[in-house]
Amino acid sequence: MKRIEDFKSIIDRYEIIFFDAFGVLKTHSGLLPGIERTFAYLEDQKKEYYIVTNDASRSPAQLADSYHVKGLHAISADRIISSGQLTKEYLELKVEGDYVAYLGTDESAHYIESAGLKTLPVRDVNNSNIDKVNALVFLDDEGFNWFDDLNKAVNILRKRTIPAIVANTDYAYPVSKQDVGIAIGGLAEMIETIVGKKFIRFGKPDSQMFMFAYDLIREYRPITKKEIVMVGDTLETDIVGGNKFGLDTVLVLSGNTLPKDADNRIQTTGIVPTYICDSAVLGPEALNL
Repeated sequence: MKRIEDFKSIIDRYEIIFFDAFGVLKTHSGLLPGIERTFAYLEDQKKEYYIVTNDASRSPAQLADSYHVKGLHAISADRIISSGQLTKEYLELKVEGDYVAYLGTDESAHYIESAGLKTLPVRDVNNSNIDKVNALVFLDDEGFNWFDDLNKAVNILRKRTIPAIVANTDYAYPVSKQDVGIAIGGLAEMIETIVGKKFIRFGKPDSQMFMFAYDLIREYRPITKKEIVMVGDTLETDIVGGNKFGLDTVLVLSGNTLPKDADNRIQTTGIVPTYICDSAVLGPEALNL
């Protein structure tokens, strides 16, 4: 493990950069100040970059738009690789006919609809249509009534022998510098325990997430894992996932892992990044400003 404060000296060594989103490019209060310089430098150096995220709350186009409205225009929809895309692929291959029920926002249902399936919010499942529900997908922690719809999700899975798919494996996410909120992966874990069934999960740290991105790139150019680096703020998802897939990894201390906790958490978890940086933000000197 190496501690390198200068993020530029790391990315200069690689052809392709994978970035996590929350805690790396943005926080609860907006974009990391100066992060646009990092992407301007990558564009200038003709390096490829992708946002590899567990965020299945919106389509890649909508996720890209969320960066554009904040002033970061370098991230287009084709640069975003979401766990929702793996969910879509699974639904296309494994689920046929009738409805897929979901927990999440109306926007998150994009991944079901794009698989050619009909969607049904959990709140609208009732005795007249429950037999037509062929899968239940956990997409986002917003867009539903936690008390009523979580209870309903439990009972749907008790009554129907159908697959339950978790499109975002995150247990929690920062809502301020001090506090976290429960993410959909945490809710799914709770319901899985209650119903006693095994759910299907997509997203970091699963290697399938990295393989999906890797295969996507290899469709149009030769690349090896040694030429890719994964940048993330969370040891248990970004870093261990990248490590397991054989990528070099950068732990940035701008999100879930705080500077004062980093060494202790690395020792406790045994998850060791290749590098540690304060953040993924480049200084003005990187662009000769």
